[in-house]
Amino acid sequence: MTMNHFCFKTLFSCKKKALSQLLAHFLAVVLLSFAAHPVLAEPLFCGIDRLEASKFQELSGLRIGLITNSAALNRKGEPNYLLMLRAGVKLKFLMAPEHGFSADVEAGKKVSSSVVSDTLQVVSLYGDSRKPDIGQLRQIDLLVFDLQDVGTRCYTYISTMKNAMAACEEAAIPFMVLDRPNPVIPLHPQGFMLQPGYESFVGAVDIPFVHAMTVGEIALLLKEQCFRKLDLRVIAMQGYSRQKFADEYEGFRFRSPSPNISSVETAILYPATVFLEATTLSEGRGTDAPFMQFGAPFIRSGELADALGKYRLTGVSFTPVVFQPSSGKFSKERCHGLKLILTDRSVFSPFRTATALLLELQRLYPGEIGLDTRGAFFDRLAGTPIFREMIKKQFPLETIMKKSRQQVEQFNQKRHARSLIYP
Repeated sequence: MTMNHFCFKTLFSCKKKALSQLLAHFLAVVLLSFAAHPVLAEPLFCGIDRLEASKFQELSGLRIGLITNSAALNRKGEPNYLLMLRAGVKLKFLMAPEHGFSADVEAGKKVSSSVVSDTLQVVSLYGDSRKPDIGQLRQIDLLVFDLQDVGTRCYTYISTMKNAMAACEEAAIPFMVLDRPNPVIPLHPQGFMLQPGYESFVGAVDIPFVHAMTVGEIALLLKEQCFRKLDLRVIAMQGYSRQKFADEYEGFRFRSPSPNISSVETAILYPATVFLEATTLSEGRGTDAPFMQFGAPFIRSGELADALGKYRLTGVSFTPVVFQPSSGKFSKERCHGLKLILTDRSVFSPFRTATALLLELQRLYPGEIGLDTRGAFFDRLAGTPIFREMIKKQFPLETIMKKSRQQVEQFNQKRHARSLIYP
C-alpha cells in the first residue's frame, strides 16, 4: 500500500465518521423538533360542518325539512337551522324528537309543536304521533336528520330516525343523515339483541344494547334491513375514529341532548343504570347525578356495595350515597344507594355492571325491586324477556354474559360490518 493510498483511506474514513456524526445530530434535532411540536390530529368535522364547508350545495334549490333539537350545533356552537337559513336553504319546517326542540322536557312526557325564529314551525315527533306526517313530507324535496345520539339502543332518537325513514320511503322522498359522534363508541358492542315481538319505541332497531355505531351507520343498516327503496344519503364525519370518546376530540364539545345526559361520563354510565327505570329504584332522576347514582329508601348501601365487590368489576367503583330526588321516583324522600365512579373508562363494561347490579338487587330485595310488576317495561328496554328471566333465576354472571355475547357475535358476522363507515 502506498503512502498516498493510506492517507486517502485514512482521510476518507475520518470524513465518513464525521458525516455519520453530523447525520445523527441532524436526526436528533429533527426528532426533538417533532417532540416539541407534535403533529396535530385531523380536526373533527360533523355532517353539519361538512355541509357548511360546501356552502350547503347538497341542499341547493331543494325544499328541506329538518329533524333536530337545540343540541345539534356546528363546531362554532351555532344552531344548524340558523346556518341553513343564513345560507339561503329553503327550510320549510323543523321536527323535534322526545324531550322537545329545547331538549329540556322530561322523558316520556308528550311534547307540543311550537315555533322558532318567529315563523319557523317545529313539529313534534313525540306528541300524538311519533312518525312524520306523509302529507307534510310530500311538501318537501328532502328530509334531513341531525341529532346527537348517546350510543345505547333504548335512547329514542334512533327510533325517531327509523320512523322518519319509513315515512320518507312511503312518501318517496330522500332522507339525509348528518352524522355525529357516538360519544361512547370505544365501548365494545354488548347486551342482548332485539327479539322479534319485543319491538317498541325504546327498542326499535335490531342492534346490540350498547351498539358502538353512529346514527349514519345505523341508517345504512336500517336501509339494508327495512328500507331498500329509500333514497338514503349520509354526510359522513371527517377526522372521526372509533377509538375516541367524544370528549377526547380537540375543539368538540358534547352538548346535552336531553335533560339527564349532561356529559360523556353520564353517557358511559347510562347503559349500566338505565334498566333501573323498569324497577322501583330511583335511577337518580331529580338529583344532580342522574344515571350516575341510584337508590331507594329500602336499600342498605353498605350491604349492596359489599355484594358487588365480589364481581371485581373493572373500570368502576361504588360509594354509598344518600339523596332526596326533587322529582321522579321517591320525590322528596330520603333514598339510600350507591354512586358509580368511573376509574378507567377504557376497561369499563356497562352491561356487565348492569347485570351484576341487577343480580344483587334481585337477590337482596326480591320482593321490593318490582321485576315482576314492571316486567313488561323491563323486557322492552332489554329487547327480550331472556335477560329478566336469567336475573330472576340468579344465573351466574358469566352465563348471562356468554349468552348475550353469542347474540352480538352473530350480529357482527351477518350484518354489522357492511354498515360501518369509520376505521
